[in-house]
Amino acid sequence: MANMQMVFLGTSSAAPTAERGLSSIAIMREGELLLFDAGEGMQRNFIKAGIGMNRKMKVFVSHMHADHCAGLLGLLQTMALLGRERPLDIYGQPRLKEFLLENMRIINFHLTFEIRIHVITKEGVVAEEGDYTVSCCEGQHSVPTLAFRLDERDRPGMFDVKKAKKLGVPEGEIYSRLQHGRDIKYKGKVIRSADVVGPARQGRKIGISGDTRPTKKLEKFFSGCDVLVFESTYSHDKLAKALETSHSTATEAATLAKKARAKKLFLTHFSARYEETSSLVKEASAIHKDVEAAEDLKAVDIPYPK
Repeated sequence: MANMQMVFLGTSSAAPTAERGLSSIAIMREGELLLFDAGEGMQRNFIKAGIGMNRKMKVFVSHMHADHCAGLLGLLQTMALLGRERPLDIYGQPRLKEFLLENMRIINFHLTFEIRIHVITKEGVVAEEGDYTVSCCEGQHSVPTLAFRLDERDRPGMFDVKKAKKLGVPEGEIYSRLQHGRDIKYKGKVIRSADVVGPARQGRKIGISGDTRPTKKLEKFFSGCDVLVFESTYSHDKLAKALETSHSTATEAATLAKKARAKKLFLTHFSARYEETSSLVKEASAIHKDVEAAEDLKAVDIPYPK
């Protein structure tokens, strides 16, 4: 089992407030950090959260607006100053590579670690490990933008020790082989994995919208998410402003989450006009049954589906 925790490092929209920094979400999973967006100044909350600067890490940038990408420069420099040694993988659109390399040239700072920039040119899987993938989907914003989804692969089913013992299977390596789907031959008798292992157990699915209008495409992309983080820049009485700026309202975020059958919805990316967000949560909760407002440094444990 892999522990998973999500920490909100910045939850404001274009301008920070005294309580909210700019967009950034960290997902910590089995010692690895997956960072989604890095708004200006986000490394301060990164440090406050005690995440650690030298762990295995991937960074995914949704689009080229400063409140989502400019903090990456400061984060890289801070990591170098603190002696990071591990390579760092960064994923984003073609202009992200240009942005990073040109600014590093102008500022003239040097890294103590390798950065591997992965240019995203199409939708689909952009990063893959043995037990999870990260995929992207186009959103609808004032500039090209991407939404991301983390999908864990299914885990092996529950191993029935009583059945195994009844079949005479000794404890040890054979148990592991059976649990991972391999049939075995023991004392001349074939024992199938399916005889002692239950059905595969579903992994977790986490969706992160970036900045976007709600679309049918995103509704399909986020289908069945255990947790969906969706931008909620405005309340629905500001729909005209949301349309003008290519953002979403709390009502629209909740409507999409409900249609996508997302189990849990976190609202984020709040306009600085909202000193508190209870009205936005109330608005969304009239549509979706499980809604929370993201807050800077809020940490959320994400359990496996029941």
